[in-house]
Amino acid sequence: MRACTKLISSTHPTLHFAHPTLESFIWNTLIRAHFQAGSRAELLTHTPLNVFLRMRFHGVQPDFHTFPFLLQSFNSPPHFQSGKQIHAQALLNGLANDPFVQTSLINMYSTCGNLMLARQVFDEISQPDLPSWNSIVNANVKVGLIDVARKVFDEMPERNVISWSCMINGYVSCGEYKEALALFREMQMVEANGVRPNEFTMSSVLSACGRLGALEHGKWIHAYIGKCGMEVGVVLGTSLIEMYAKCGIIERAKWVFDNMGPHNKDVMAWSAMISGLAMYGHAEECLELFTEMTSYGVRPNAVTFLGVLCACVHGGLVSEGKEYFRRMSEEFGITPLIQHYGCMVDLFGRAGLIQEARNLVNSMPMDPDVPVWGALLSGSRMHGDIETCEIALRKLIELDPTNSGAYVLLSNVYAKMGRWADVRHVRALMEARGIKKVPGCSLVEVGGVLHEFFVGDDSHPETKEIYKMLDEIMKRLKMEGYVGNTNEVLLDLDEEGRELALSLHSEKLAIAFCFLKTSPGTPIRIVKNLRICSDCHVAIKMISRVFDREIVVRDCNRFHHFKGGLCSCKEYW
Repeated sequence: MRACTKLISSTHPTLHFAHPTLESFIWNTLIRAHFQAGSRAELLTHTPLNVFLRMRFHGVQPDFHTFPFLLQSFNSPPHFQSGKQIHAQALLNGLANDPFVQTSLINMYSTCGNLMLARQVFDEISQPDLPSWNSIVNANVKVGLIDVARKVFDEMPERNVISWSCMINGYVSCGEYKEALALFREMQMVEANGVRPNEFTMSSVLSACGRLGALEHGKWIHAYIGKCGMEVGVVLGTSLIEMYAKCGIIERAKWVFDNMGPHNKDVMAWSAMISGLAMYGHAEECLELFTEMTSYGVRPNAVTFLGVLCACVHGGLVSEGKEYFRRMSEEFGITPLIQHYGCMVDLFGRAGLIQEARNLVNSMPMDPDVPVWGALLSGSRMHGDIETCEIALRKLIELDPTNSGAYVLLSNVYAKMGRWADVRHVRALMEARGIKKVPGCSLVEVGGVLHEFFVGDDSHPETKEIYKMLDEIMKRLKMEGYVGNTNEVLLDLDEEGRELALSLHSEKLAIAFCFLKTSPGTPIRIVKNLRICSDCHVAIKMISRVFDREIVVRDCNRFHHFKGGLCSCKEYW
């Protein structure tokens, strides 16, 4: 700082650091520069707080420019006490009522995990300005209080694009995708008042479309982006790739990706395309794209490798998976996260290498989490390794006593082996512990309207017609040789009862509804919350051939593209 002072004084003899305004300007500039530099290694000992303490040591009074950037540097719970102390400094200097300082205080407290103090600061503002309203909405969104955030949002005297974008993104972050789309439609009604969506808004809306599998909505949003003259840069391009991939149109995702040009894509765009191909089981194409990406000098990150390893999982590429897992750390210096270990456990488990999967779980540098044990359970269930199933189940129950999926998978193993006494024991255990099985749910979009179906659903207004159509479909399949795989039913029912239970799976109901509402030959796209069962897999393959329908099912693991009696998974799922 002294060197800086000498340099400025020698080159500008009229500037004297005795002038308090100039001194505070210099220190404020340093605080802002250190905040914007982030946590680069060479600046670790010179944080914005260090600069502020030196400023006070030299007797320079802070002004209303000092605190906003300083407060923004406190952005996690460990910074909470430091943030409170700076709040006290702002009060002592009579600057806590400045609008910029107030907004910064709200953001600081919310990012440090104290919503109560964030709300207290907001409530003490006599006439909150728009940034303050936006900050308190965002504060509630960050901690998942979406209903409270919406209440504040509805109370706002005015809103700008940040207000709408924050609320829409909040709904997406909380998994309330339909509400996000509804709010976007509401936003369009106020466009005449000058509030127009930006790329952040559109990115959130596209994410909602992708999660719901709402292709018609997504196509309309894409057209709307073009109509508004928005440039499809990296952010929107990546969002469009993810939306089309998740909605079952991988060809359209490729089209967006290719039109971005090889030099206009960052690592996230490449990773989105790689992950999309991985979900479809296009393993070879995925690995080729990874090679192409590195040839353009784009360095992969942890997300990229997650997509690559998922491709190896769905393609059964064990040796390739091992090689990419090695390259990740040795060639690119990326420390594997627990998600990467989970992929490797899944890869070994699906391939029947149960012992290798167990060895990897036991040698992990971190404690295995629920998805890792779940992958081991799923693989061992698939290959009938009861001992490993029971080990994984015990670990899952330790970590998450209410995890219904673990109990259901083990019940599935017992059911396939005809061990109905064990099935009843597992069910009794679930009942005693108050654990409810997550019901199967399938979502389809017809005519721009989203329809949900649950297993055995009778809540739809056209239930009678849907069940009649489903009955006709199943009769036709039986004529073609279909026999229901009743081992998939986890109830100790007679054969007729188990066949009925199979026919009422949510994806079959969704298909029957689409048969009622769409013309012959129209592709059907279904989003399912659980893994598709083997009986539904067989039935839908037959439906695609017998009725000449292209059917795409996105379950919780991957995409299944049924066409002409075949599935894109090639029976490896």
